[in-house]
Amino acid sequence: MDDFNETTRERIKVNPFLSTWLHPKQTTRYMIEEKSIGFAILLISIGYIGVILSDLIDKISLIDLSPWLIVLISVILSPISGIIGTAFVALITWLFGKLFKGTGTYSQLFKGLSLTAIPFIVLIPFYLIWLFTSPESLMDPNFAGSIPWILWLATLVTLVIGIWSIVITVGVVAEAHQISNWMAFFTLLIPSIIFFFLIIILIIVLFFILGIFMI
Repeated sequence: MDDFNETTRERIKVNPFLSTWLHPKQTTRYMIEEKSIGFAILLISIGYIGVILSDLIDKISLIDLSPWLIVLISVILSPISGIIGTAFVALITWLFGKLFKGTGTYSQLFKGLSLTAIPFIVLIPFYLIWLFTSPESLMDPNFAGSIPWILWLATLVTLVIGIWSIVITVGVVAEAHQISNWMAFFTLLIPSIIFFFLIIILIIVLFFILGIFMI
């Protein structure tokens, strides 16, 4: 009984915004057992603001919009794109995890995978500074002016966050499915390879069809 109470107290102290970085498995278990889908959606909604802002690179079609309007659009779209993206990844990892006898449910994977949005919160201030100080260098692929310092910093941080997010994702899938990290890694790798080849095949088919019509 004392062990149970001690475990409960430890879980109450878990702060997903901090513990996700170094303890993804412990945080995933906390999310699965203690938090609701609503809290998971909150994490996704905040984190995907960073995802959308980082996706502004070379988006020249948006360059004439006010930075404030772009920020507003990002805030509105973040929960929509985040829920769709996380729901899709949860479905894929749920299905392919069964190949390795994973025991996680779809709901558990969705709540756990919401943690992967947390690192992208770090990107928000960097891309906001870039957007407001030098929108041309951010969104114009043909920008030929002087390169702002924020470009190098934002690029470096984005690279680190991207890699760390993959590490967290592996830990989340491993904990949710109760499988090893290597099995979790292949749970993510196998569908990625399949989708890659499907895209290649689709591109080849499209070029073939276009070639027929151009003859």
